[in-house]
Amino acid sequence: MATIRDLARQCGVSVATISRVFNNPEVVNAETRDNVLRVAARIGYQPNESARTLATKKSYMVGLIWDTDHRRPGWRHPFFQEIIIGLKTALSERGYHLLMLATSDDEGSHFRAAKRHNLDGVVFIDNGTQDPALTQLAESDVPCVSLDRPITGPRTTYVISDNAGGARIAVNHLYEQGRRSIATIAGPGRTRPGIERLDGYRDALAALGLPARDDHVAEGDFYLAGGHAAMRRLLALDERPDAVFAAGDEMAIGAIRAITEAGLKVPEDIAVVGFDDIELAALVQPGLTTVAQDKGGFGTAAATALIAMIDTPATMSPPPSVLPTSLVVRGTTSTLPRTSP
Repeated sequence: MATIRDLARQCGVSVATISRVFNNPEVVNAETRDNVLRVAARIGYQPNESARTLATKKSYMVGLIWDTDHRRPGWRHPFFQEIIIGLKTALSERGYHLLMLATSDDEGSHFRAAKRHNLDGVVFIDNGTQDPALTQLAESDVPCVSLDRPITGPRTTYVISDNAGGARIAVNHLYEQGRRSIATIAGPGRTRPGIERLDGYRDALAALGLPARDDHVAEGDFYLAGGHAAMRRLLALDERPDAVFAAGDEMAIGAIRAITEAGLKVPEDIAVVGFDDIELAALVQPGLTTVAQDKGGFGTAAATALIAMIDTPATMSPPPSVLPTSLVVRGTTSTLPRTSP
């Protein structure tokens, strides 16, 4: 295995310069840095992680805290899986490793795990619960970034989508398609995305002068079965809606199944819009019109904010990142003219 001295000799620079390239690359000019990395790849040089930790006083390890209890379905949701891929990629590009931490009901478990593994920082994924262990960790000196959930603490920030704005985009699109009886399959009321998307739906109805009917709000759970059950409740109304905004793509796909089982057609009888733009949204028939979230942006924003806190004084907390959403139009919303009342 090539050593740091081998690499220095082939690059014509000092061992100290090689060390700076891998430990403090920002202080090395781009030409030298690129040459060192190119030669390192060619000769198979890998920096010693233990030496790097001693030199920089960093472990280059970031913890991921997410409720992975097999009795709860959260870890199977494709949206979160895509976020984790983006997070891992963004951290790897900056020389960090991602370590998934086991969950526990013990109030101090997360803080102890962070200290035991000498983690440089921690990322939370919202599971919709008020976890005292998460609160304690957020209030400590460990840099923390939360995804889809605001947190407060001396070294914390969060990344979230413009949930309300995305919901308004969805409702406005349905209105433009001539739909006037627009229901929603909402996310769980204990989650920030569920709350904000329902608020956006109601705001859009008010702005368009459409009635906000309580029976047009059916709460789901962000999963296929929940969307299917919620849609069946909406179909059972005396006056069924002619459009549905589902606060998650899996719920939207479950709703489409319920509509077709009832002998109705999408979008001719009922138009459907989802939220997330998971991979399956483009594969179902008809393709699902949906509000796309920037899943890669979640990982990049979280990694950037976390490393900024790691590299700066303890008083530094970056402002929250609110990522924009966009509409992806597919076959579940009709583009045919409709008669408006």
